Amino acid sequence: MTQIPSDLYYTKNHEWLRLKGKQATIGITDHAQHELTDIVFVELPKVGKELKVGDILGVVESVKSAAEIYAPISGKVIEVNKVLEESPEIVNKNPYGNGWIAVIEILDEREIKKLISADDYKNQISEEA
Repeated sequence: MTQIPSDLYYTKNHEWLRLKGKQATIGITDHAQHELTDIVFVELPKVGKELKVGDILGVVESVKSAAEIYAPISGKVIEVNKVLEESPEIVNKNPYGNGWIAVIEILDEREIKKLISADDYKNQISEEA
């Protein structure tokens, strides 16, 4: 059963976002890591990179495919999860915990309203199935 924490925001592209003040931690959902299977590489964004909603934040590669990670919100990358460079499989084991990808300083908080709730995300993935 796919985990979908109710305290996060989601995108239709299977990214999640955790808000903490003006910062957003971003990763890929449990559903996304299940679809990708064994993750073998994560391309992290550069700290300081400015992103707009929909820009490519990074890439996750698995044994069967690669998937781009899109910025769910505009802002500047202030931190990346360097542990994933040596241990990308953490995304499979704990996508909502220590498998996070990056932290962004939010540029426009109004963009949060365009993200989807846990319930809406749950409905989306059940429709995709």
